[in-house]
Amino acid sequence: MVGLPCSGKTTLARELEQRYSALRLTPDEWQVRLFGQDAADPRHNGRHGLIEALQWDIAERALALGTNVILDYGFWAREEREDFRARAKRLGASSEVHFLDVPAPELLRRLAQRNAQPGLSFHIAEEMMKPWIERFQKPGVDELQRRNQS
Repeated sequence: MVGLPCSGKTTLARELEQRYSALRLTPDEWQVRLFGQDAADPRHNGRHGLIEALQWDIAERALALGTNVILDYGFWAREEREDFRARAKRLGASSEVHFLDVPAPELLRRLAQRNAQPGLSFHIAEEMMKPWIERFQKPGVDELQRRNQS
C-alpha cells in the first residue's frame, strides 16, 4: 500500500485482505494498541520501526507458507518500495503496488475528519502533515505497471 496518511490505504487494505484471504499488517494499529497516541513522544519513530521489522518477520513466514500479505506501511520513498519488492522476490513471492493518489487539499480535509474521531489511527497535526506531503515520492508509471513475478 503506497500513500500518505488519510489517502485510504487501510480502507483499501481491508478490502484486499478479504478479497485475497490475505494477512494485513498495519503498523499504526499495533502502535496505538501498544503505546496509545504517542505520535508526539520522541520514541514514536523508533517504536514504529521496530513494529515494522517485527511485522516483516511475520510477513516472511506467511509468504513462505503461501499466504498473501498486505503491507500497509505507506512506502513514501521509491528506495523503500524497491527494497521490499526485492525482499519479496528473494522469497519467491510476487508483489504489487497499490497507490492511492489523493490531492493535498483532500488529504487535509480527511485529516481533520480523522482527528475528530478517535480510534486506531494516530492524531496527526496539520502542521506535521504538510511537510510529509512535500517529502512523499509518488510512484512512477514504471513502478505501477511492473509486477514482480515469483
